[in-house]
Amino acid sequence: MNDFIISGQFVDIPERTIYCAEATIEGGVIVSIQKIKQDNSLPFFLPGFIDAHVHIESSMLVPAEFARLAVPHGTIATVSDPHEIANVCGMEGVNYMIDNGKQVPFKFYFGAPSCVPATPFETAGGEITVQDIDDLLERKEISYLAEMMNWPGTINKDPIVLEKIALAKKYGKPVDGHAPGLKGELAAKYASAGITSDHECFTKEEALDKLQLGMKIAIREGSAAKNFEALIDLIDDFPDMIMFCSDDKHPDNLALGHINELVKRAVAKGKDIFDVLKAACATPVQHYRMNVGQLKVGDPADFILVEDLEDFKVLQTFIYGQKVAENGKTLIGKVTNKIINNFNTSKKEVEAFRLPANGNRVRVIEALDGQLITPEVLGEVTLKDGYAISNPESDILKIAVVNRYEDASPAVAFIKNIGLNEGAIASSVGHDSHNIIAVGVDDVSICRAVNLLIEKKGGVSAVSMEEEMVLALPVGGIMSNEDGYQVAEAYTKIDQMAKNMGSSLQSPFMTLSFMALLVIPDLKLSDKGLFDGKKFEFVDVFLP
Repeated sequence: MNDFIISGQFVDIPERTIYCAEATIEGGVIVSIQKIKQDNSLPFFLPGFIDAHVHIESSMLVPAEFARLAVPHGTIATVSDPHEIANVCGMEGVNYMIDNGKQVPFKFYFGAPSCVPATPFETAGGEITVQDIDDLLERKEISYLAEMMNWPGTINKDPIVLEKIALAKKYGKPVDGHAPGLKGELAAKYASAGITSDHECFTKEEALDKLQLGMKIAIREGSAAKNFEALIDLIDDFPDMIMFCSDDKHPDNLALGHINELVKRAVAKGKDIFDVLKAACATPVQHYRMNVGQLKVGDPADFILVEDLEDFKVLQTFIYGQKVAENGKTLIGKVTNKIINNFNTSKKEVEAFRLPANGNRVRVIEALDGQLITPEVLGEVTLKDGYAISNPESDILKIAVVNRYEDASPAVAFIKNIGLNEGAIASSVGHDSHNIIAVGVDDVSICRAVNLLIEKKGGVSAVSMEEEMVLALPVGGIMSNEDGYQVAEAYTKIDQMAKNMGSSLQSPFMTLSFMALLVIPDLKLSDKGLFDGKKFEFVDVFLP
């Protein structure tokens, strides 16, 4: 089935040359590559693309469905941190991702989640202990220690953090970083602990510091965080140290494009094509020691055919010699995906979202489109009957985080730049612990949106005066077990509803999902209260 001969214009990344060649594939392996007469009409033949850091769960799809949507774009492998499902279901969640991914012809390289729960300042559903990490790293299915988000613990030599890093060294596996904004002496301490990469850089200056310390930089362009424009020029001076990643990519975006889009954009900016392809196809393989073909004799027959080296329109995708996509269509069949979950809260009353006023001056989370950082700004809220309520005219809306693992009072604060002028939106995709996050113009709408998710045991919802919409995510409350293209279509509809309600954000639900991510500064909201991500402590909503 996987024995064939294929011809094309062979893109030799290490030798930085292109020539026509004929490759013979037997048993899913390249057994010979022979030069042939030049024929410029042939498609270009190159290694497949690799997403160097992605949380599969953020696509709202289980791994098998993620693969179906990714392969038409030439993606053949991912470096995947199952941190999200681990925060919900612990080791059961990690094993679920590995087992589900094995059902399809795609190369998932999972890491051992290093920070579950991410912080002690929020309620999570799962825990990954040091012993769990040892057990995971010993397994061949686990390729690295996933992003070490506890950078303060790393640089301050927290014994548990250092023990986790030492385990990765023991098994000869790399350690991923996560240190947004870290520069200078702090970055040097972080790198010296054994951190080998970072995907969180949002300025060129920060990335340059880390590159000079020997860390590889994964340039991120996801559905929320977009750092490509700020960082792509670094590839000129550090071509061996750059990778591409999405980190978090919603299903509608994944259906349209993936790493292929970053390759196209980089080449359009005049970047050297071999440097760009090295970042997209080769450097992750070397860094994570992936068994992914690089178009060499003896390699697995993992490769793509593209129409040209400008638009990079993918004609065919092969993994282990099996054709998995052709002309924009996936050839990976739908498989049965079982459901696991951890969702134990009961429906809420409107009164739960009321916030007794202690003045009208408040700390406000400022959501920034295309960024995960959220500055703290000062604002004034409306007071009514002794309660602080949303002020849509100033775009200062109420935000609530509801514990989904047990019954507890919601945490309530205020947020700017979501832009709703009616109704509310809510999501149980809420990094890192995946409690329910809701934003709305009034308490009734917030309560309606939250209760829709509690009914479904997870998902995203939108409510207006005339309409209610919900996309159920029953796997861990963060993923669907349904067909990925149908999920993408449903997500597109609910995303549009949020925009029709006034949000001007590129991806309202993706932005919403990061508003409880305490490890990214400045101001976030957990189910336990308003949190200062720089001081790493809770703060009051109201100002004196």
